[in-house]
Amino acid sequence: MRSDGQENASVVRLTINDEEVEVADVAPTTTLLEYLRLHRRLRGTKEGCAEGDCGACTVVVIDPDAPGGPRFRGVNSCLLLLPLLHGKRVYTVEALRGADGLHPVQESLASALGSQCGYCTPGIVMSMFEACYRRDLDAPWKLDDQMCGNLCRCTGYRPIRDAAQRIAGACPEDRFAAALARSGDARPGLAYRRGAQRFWIPRTFDECFALMAVHPDHRLVAGATDLGLDVTKGGARFPALISVMALPGLRAIERDEAGAWRIGATVRLADLEDATDHALPPLARMLRFFGARPIKNSATIGGNLCNASPIGDLAPALLALGATLVARSSAGERAIPIDEFFVGYRETALRPGELLVRVEIPALPQHVRASAYKVSKRREMDISAVAAAIYVDVQSGVVASARLAFGGMAATPARARKAEAALVGQPWSQASCEAAAAAVAGDFRPLDDHRGSAWFRRTVAANLLRGMYEDTLAEPAPRLPDRPTGTILRAEVLP
Repeated sequence: MRSDGQENASVVRLTINDEEVEVADVAPTTTLLEYLRLHRRLRGTKEGCAEGDCGACTVVVIDPDAPGGPRFRGVNSCLLLLPLLHGKRVYTVEALRGADGLHPVQESLASALGSQCGYCTPGIVMSMFEACYRRDLDAPWKLDDQMCGNLCRCTGYRPIRDAAQRIAGACPEDRFAAALARSGDARPGLAYRRGAQRFWIPRTFDECFALMAVHPDHRLVAGATDLGLDVTKGGARFPALISVMALPGLRAIERDEAGAWRIGATVRLADLEDATDHALPPLARMLRFFGARPIKNSATIGGNLCNASPIGDLAPALLALGATLVARSSAGERAIPIDEFFVGYRETALRPGELLVRVEIPALPQHVRASAYKVSKRREMDISAVAAAIYVDVQSGVVASARLAFGGMAATPARARKAEAALVGQPWSQASCEAAAAAVAGDFRPLDDHRGSAWFRRTVAANLLRGMYEDTLAEPAPRLPDRPTGTILRAEVLP
């Protein structure tokens, strides 16, 4: 029973293609894709990679709590655990079939000759479906971002993009728009059990902390874009999973008059990207290249930080921006400077019984030079070899302070302290950046792996510092480009 006296549901209830469904007979680690194909016989949705890279499994979920009101979100059903859909409305490609013929999305793709073998087509259709009902696709790169999570190996992308461009933002007044309009709060509690596995969705912090105390073997789960890989690739069967997605107040994005930010831990990265677009360029720039839209529609800022991956893309940006992370437990809140948060490989400073509730970012002064970079083999949908972010406070032509942060260079995301020291007190010039580039070799001892050798990583880090002077000449902070230009390995800065 919840602390407010109401019972949590013991079965997973969701709506699939406008049909209400109750689930009580599958493991909590069953993915939505497994359930759709094996239990509902909805086999239009395909499995290609089982790790959120190919997009063949894309379905659409209504998010009733999105900023600005309910919206459709394309998500990777291969990663989403079924209980996370409790209380939600899901649409698969089969839902688009209507008595009056094809949906405009299907008509557009067919007329553009955007399908050949057809295996990837259902996922492409559902990403286009989300685009069809989005009102914010006001720049060409946003449509590219919408569709970059769907791979196609035989059609070629031009006809697919042409088809998506025709229907993007069309927002037809149909049964799907009506379903979107009547969506309300969909955060019911859940206490689900199947065999030795249990899954909870608490709606209050008191309930969440009580569950964490009683089940010390628990794992907290938010968007499940990383934990889902443990299930699909590692075969993990967690005994106790606790979702934080229904806890109150954690999806808020606030900015005060001075320009400081307070970001709830369960804010989805797609919403964070939209909110920080021109207001916080270093973070927004990193989010642009973080991953495909279906990943960003599920992944959260808190999940990315608590995962504590040394190659997590957000950590360098937040280290450079001097963020503070706020943890909460039954004893109250505790502020943790982000410099002290990552304590070892995939280890954080969170104590037993604590969870991350908020990220606070101080205002970015106009005289600060700030930028971010992601170096990877592909422009989109790839893991960083090196991620970097810089923050240089230049006053009267002299560097007053500097924060240079890197991912992929050590067991944790970390600042390049020696390179920072080489900058502080020096004139802001190409020569000072060269000195920082020479010093960075003493900050890190990266490893060799399949994404890059230690030599490659050291060379890339030094070259990024060499280039930062030219890249941060803009005043005030540079805007995002309408579409990435230049090398595919970096987020470009335009004046």
